Amino acid sequence: MKLRIGLLYGGRSVEHEVSISSARSIFQALDRDRYDISLVEVDYSGHWYLREPDAFSAKESEKGMEVSLAPVPGLATLLPVADPSQPAIALDVIFPIIHGRNGEDGTLQGLLELKEIPYVGSGVLSSAAQMDKDIAKKLLAQAGLPVVPWLTFRQHELKDDQREAAENAVGVQLGYPVFVKPANSGSSVGISKVKDRESLAAALGEALRHDDKLIVERGLDAREIEVAVLGDDVPEASVPGEIKPSHEFYDYQAKYLDSSTDLLIPAPLSDERSASLREMATKAFRALDAAGMARVDFLIDRVSDEIYINELNSLPGFTDASMYAQLWQATGLSMPELLDRLIDLALKRNQRRGGFQRRFASDG
Repeated sequence: MKLRIGLLYGGRSVEHEVSISSARSIFQALDRDRYDISLVEVDYSGHWYLREPDAFSAKESEKGMEVSLAPVPGLATLLPVADPSQPAIALDVIFPIIHGRNGEDGTLQGLLELKEIPYVGSGVLSSAAQMDKDIAKKLLAQAGLPVVPWLTFRQHELKDDQREAAENAVGVQLGYPVFVKPANSGSSVGISKVKDRESLAAALGEALRHDDKLIVERGLDAREIEVAVLGDDVPEASVPGEIKPSHEFYDYQAKYLDSSTDLLIPAPLSDERSASLREMATKAFRALDAAGMARVDFLIDRVSDEIYINELNSLPGFTDASMYAQLWQATGLSMPELLDRLIDLALKRNQRRGGFQRRFASDG
């Protein structure tokens, strides 16, 4: 029998459109001989809609039937909201491809855990840790992995009476240039490169539009390298790829809107350096307790040649311009095969976790 896949996309973050593009690529690559696919789009208000197969060419207003998850744990079913007499849609596994807040930060994963529904990707804790750049850096550093020096600020620490102290700390401890980033955001949204103190306040304000915690990171003149990781207990790493943006850094426009960005796959690196990056990628994957997939982003300092881990992404993009699937293609795993592996990992992980004891049993 075919597996029933719920492809969940859209969401309430600034990465809504990127999520739709990722879902389109996944939908086109899934093997119709193996899967029955239900398209479920989450709109900006948070409502879930069952979409028709032509959804990616439909108008925004053509949302389809609103659905919700069945409240009973273990029943992976979509229920019509407006007309309960309509038949429910049973699922075997959900493939969430909602980027950003409320999609890859552990909140959606928590909902699916409560419902005991198999899903692709990392669990609650790992998703949250990978999304939070500050927490991820702390865990990676604790595991002995190199990260770029950074400072973390909460919104209350950047109010008028404390801003000067924060700006002084940036200049003294990091120097310029620096990168200012929302702690919880993806696709380079809200990130600014700051070359002097005069430009810092505006960058801090921009980051705070997306999160109430931000990091300020030492700016490096660095090569940007990415490695795709796949697996659970014994993760595998792809060949590395290098990004050469025409912009000053790999921002949202360079990632999704500017065709002049060059993706070099495999990256022009020695065999020894490539092997080192792949080993570090799987070590970082384990350090953040990731599952299923992650993209590990590296920086190689052009001056010192030192390697740093920039971040991990628990739900990497699957758009035509995204690196994750392309890296596996270059490693010998086609997009349909990659999706098969991810779905199989989700089902096996759920099966392992489903056998845990739920009631206390005394010896008596």
